[in-house]
Amino acid sequence: MAMPAPNPMRDAPKLPAPRQRPIKPRSVLLVNPFYAKDVHASFGKHVLVPSLALTSIAGATPAPWTVSYWDENLLQGAPPTDPVPEVVGITVHLTFAKRAYELAAWFRAHGSIVVLGGLHALSCPDEVAAHADAVVIGNGVPTWPKVLRDIEAGRLEKRYRAEYVDYAKDPLPDRSIVPEYGFLSRASIIATQGCHNRCDFCYLATGDTRIKYQMRGPADVAREFESTGEPYAVFVDNNLGSNRRYLRELCRELRPLRKIWSAAVTLDVTDDPSLVRDMALAGCTGVFIGFESLTDANIRLAGKRSPRADDYARRVDVLHANGIQVNGSFVVGFDHDKKDAFELLAEWIENVRLECATFHILTPYPDTPLFRRMKSEGRLLHEDWSLYDTAHCVFRPKHMTPEELEAGYAWLYERLFSLSSIWSRRPHDPAAVAPYLGMALLYKRMNPVWQRLIQHRMTHVVWKPLVEATRQRHLRFRERLARRGPVRSQLPTILRPSV
Repeated sequence: MAMPAPNPMRDAPKLPAPRQRPIKPRSVLLVNPFYAKDVHASFGKHVLVPSLALTSIAGATPAPWTVSYWDENLLQGAPPTDPVPEVVGITVHLTFAKRAYELAAWFRAHGSIVVLGGLHALSCPDEVAAHADAVVIGNGVPTWPKVLRDIEAGRLEKRYRAEYVDYAKDPLPDRSIVPEYGFLSRASIIATQGCHNRCDFCYLATGDTRIKYQMRGPADVAREFESTGEPYAVFVDNNLGSNRRYLRELCRELRPLRKIWSAAVTLDVTDDPSLVRDMALAGCTGVFIGFESLTDANIRLAGKRSPRADDYARRVDVLHANGIQVNGSFVVGFDHDKKDAFELLAEWIENVRLECATFHILTPYPDTPLFRRMKSEGRLLHEDWSLYDTAHCVFRPKHMTPEELEAGYAWLYERLFSLSSIWSRRPHDPAAVAPYLGMALLYKRMNPVWQRLIQHRMTHVVWKPLVEATRQRHLRFRERLARRGPVRSQLPTILRPSV
């Protein structure tokens, strides 16, 4: 019986047998390993912007070392080995840890020195170290030059630890290593580091990790954005709005650029509608907000500071009134979620007309408070990290079976990205309907198209005119917004979403 053909979005490219080739001295290859894509979610989100971690490491690479980049998720096959790089740096996340270890062994068989780092090195340093010549735990950017100097001197250490300090002094990322064809934009930017929340399910709550909240100069951030040459940027900060005075100053610097951007913020940014207006005038077209749950008890259990759930809808309206689209992130499977939680959530998202929604099954990442609690209660089903991807249930929920939780998760994506639901969530502003429909259809319903665009290096070519059209439309909107003055929330929406 013939074996099924590999699925490029689910199966990693095959690694050929190692061959003896010359090693290129003082060369570095940075690798983002393949990870299986969730068939329920959007394939397009994986090529939005490149890994900031790897471009930042590239920016910290000293001369005369040369550096190149390979992202297996661009579907161009296995990483190159002709010539063999002297040093290979691989970022490790728990969901693709197995693939990272396969790549590490493969490159070591070629004779390369392999250095591993990333989030998984924070939570499972012993596991990661077993597969590398060296592991970097923590902020690798200030540590990277020392690692390379130690390699030159023949005194490479097994482990390097670095704290998250003096963030503003880190060198700028080197985006020139990233192939332009592969991403919507190469401008992944971080202005602040850390978060004022310490949710028990978040990676920032791993072990004794404490990432000091730090801010880069707003003018420096604006200059970086300008230097990318990109019309659109994604701020990858955990919460760009943690310090409202800082965000307002940043908006003041970004506004003259006449570019557009999106960012993750918490919902309390709407405490000050004038700040939301400043964001829009500075080019913010969309925000990613972790609502997490419509049940206040779930939010309290997670340890997150958040507005009450019955005020969510009014706050969403503040963003909509300023032309900012909302991608709401929701976690399902909390201890207070029952079987009706999925339908209630879908109805609420449609009622408030969220332009986009992202769903995650509650996942106890290693060494987080949630993981330790679940393990002590005997609720973990296994520790197969490849399934800790927020698309699989890896624990025993309180009010449903694991199978029911996974089915509810899949149903949410099916419901919210059905044509009828997409249409029901269209904006009130007629001028915004067509762009919204294009975004909503591309985000999820065009997954087969996304696969082909990625494989054939067409992502940037196809997206570029759409981004420019969005920028031009938003510039016109900003002119109207500036003329009419501060916008008040228009809808007295008091839909109580709490379950």
